[in-house]
Amino acid sequence: MKKPTNLALYGGTPVRNSYLPYAKQWIDEADIAAVTNILKGDYLTTGPTVPLFEQEIAEYVGAKYAVAFSSGTAALHAACIAAGITDGDEVITTPLTFAATANSILYAGGTPVFADIDPNTYNISPQSVEKLITPKTKAIIPVDYTGQPAAYDEILKIARKHQLIVIDDAAHALGATFQEKSIGSIAHMTMFSFHPVKHITTGEGGMITTNDQSLYEKLVLFRSHGITRDVEKLHVKDEVAYYEMQTLGYNYRMTDIQAALGISQIQKLPAFLVNRKELVQRYNEAFSKFGELITPFQLANCQSSWHLYVLRFDTNQLQTTRKEIFQALQRENIGVNIHYIPVYLHPYYEQLGYPKGLCPHAEKVYEEIITLPLFPKMTKQDQQDVIAAVSKVVHYYRHARGET
Repeated sequence: MKKPTNLALYGGTPVRNSYLPYAKQWIDEADIAAVTNILKGDYLTTGPTVPLFEQEIAEYVGAKYAVAFSSGTAALHAACIAAGITDGDEVITTPLTFAATANSILYAGGTPVFADIDPNTYNISPQSVEKLITPKTKAIIPVDYTGQPAAYDEILKIARKHQLIVIDDAAHALGATFQEKSIGSIAHMTMFSFHPVKHITTGEGGMITTNDQSLYEKLVLFRSHGITRDVEKLHVKDEVAYYEMQTLGYNYRMTDIQAALGISQIQKLPAFLVNRKELVQRYNEAFSKFGELITPFQLANCQSSWHLYVLRFDTNQLQTTRKEIFQALQRENIGVNIHYIPVYLHPYYEQLGYPKGLCPHAEKVYEEIITLPLFPKMTKQDQQDVIAAVSKVVHYYRHARGET
């Protein structure tokens, strides 16, 4: 296809003069004051503020317990250990996620098994999960991709049938609901991430919520070297200043500095969620006018928390590649991204024997999706610039194939 040379897309004035990132944290004076108060106090590492943050999260999602960790990845690793995943166990998960989801299975000694996605929601397909269950299957780790909950009615039914643990990777889904139940109260364990691009941030940080006391106790032990000071659990009862290492754990503790920021941030979460939904509505309204664009599909029984806005470009209609579209948007100073490379296509996983073509729906979606900027601090002008840039690109390729 011969491309026109008289358009400004690959030259001329871009839509924006400055770069607009795809995501950005919101830090205000209240957040700074909360952290400053900790810095002026007696505790910097894990002190009394961490359990306060855990309580805030548990109450927000309606879970009995919450355990804070130094990162979302550390939290997922801990959940796999608490679930009893070990050498020889298989864990079914989605390939359309950040590598940490599957890596956490490997950390525990298990084997990731990748189920294909639903081509509409981009979440893990329960039908694909069911087909992959073997006597070695120990758990299922669905991911609430972009903030939309996975099909938990079907997933939990499968889990009960085969006596499997469900670990919800809800790094994208703080504030989301499934059938009017909050994400964080549904699965056996749920992981939230507090990375700066997420709904609230602690710099780095993660959390596991659960309603199971046994899992809770395992999580608490694992995040702190496998050491306990709980008198009721000690093997030796009559020593002073005594503690015991009862299992092999890690130093995955969150600091009071992080927790203070998290407590301040969660007060703003309802407003953040409203802001995100308004941005999404405006995107959907603008992009639904283009036959070459596929806006995110939402299930009727779910409320997404909209961590990401992933737009799908029909590359067949546009007669181009996702790479060219991506680069064109970058030239317009729009900070686009891609979420995600299917995990098994990474070189490390290829070396483990995972072949290309394993999950056709995930691979097809990956070839056509682009993440557009979406974060609470976006102004209306910022969003108008994104819409203008996408429109400019679509019209460019329409012109290239002789349409007006």
